[in-house]
Amino acid sequence: MGSNDFITLFFLVAAVLIFLQLRSVLGRRTGNEKPPETYVSREALKTPAAADDGKVVTLPRREAGEEDQRLTEVDALAKPGTELNDALKSLIRADVSFQPKEFLNGAKMAYEMIVMAFADGDRKTLKGLLSKEVFEGFDAAIRERETRGEVVKSAFVGIDKAAFTQAALKQSEAQVTVRIVSQLISATFDKDGKLIDGDQEAVAEVTDIWTFARDVRSKDPNWKLIATESEQ
Repeated sequence: MGSNDFITLFFLVAAVLIFLQLRSVLGRRTGNEKPPETYVSREALKTPAAADDGKVVTLPRREAGEEDQRLTEVDALAKPGTELNDALKSLIRADVSFQPKEFLNGAKMAYEMIVMAFADGDRKTLKGLLSKEVFEGFDAAIRERETRGEVVKSAFVGIDKAAFTQAALKQSEAQVTVRIVSQLISATFDKDGKLIDGDQEAVAEVTDIWTFARDVRSKDPNWKLIATESEQ
């Protein structure tokens, strides 16, 4: 994944809960949830645009030894000999565009963007980052919040850690799960401006777990967020 890939990933990686009861985000959100506990998405890898003559677009050529470099990179991210290490290497062999370190960097950028978009009720941004099902859950939560006249004020402090926890290749679908530990400030106010949840001053550590998927046979290089949960 190159720098251009980061940009695509940044805008298409799918997203997750921002309050302590993160697991409920995909179900019903009340707007009173605490900041996310902790944990990602759809990543995007740009490919050349299709020519007007309809010819098949060829994948960018890779230098000899690049796959070996990516395989070695996995050993620094997942203990050699483990199921996770083997699974990540299988993804590399199946998807020439999958680069583990850049995937994690893109996931962290996407995480911040999604968390803040949810807090701000920014549906336009969320729609471009989330799968249809995940977006519907976020949209329902925002709607309920708006109906009650509640406002969420959040500040993103930073991400302490992002690491792979699972990876799999199911037929042609690649799935990658990432555990993200972040620090957030979040407070919810009612229609009268009274604080009803969170703390406008305190920094909360949250741990979220996001799963992204992509069909490695597809010409579409984008990853989608397909599942989220919080680590209690």
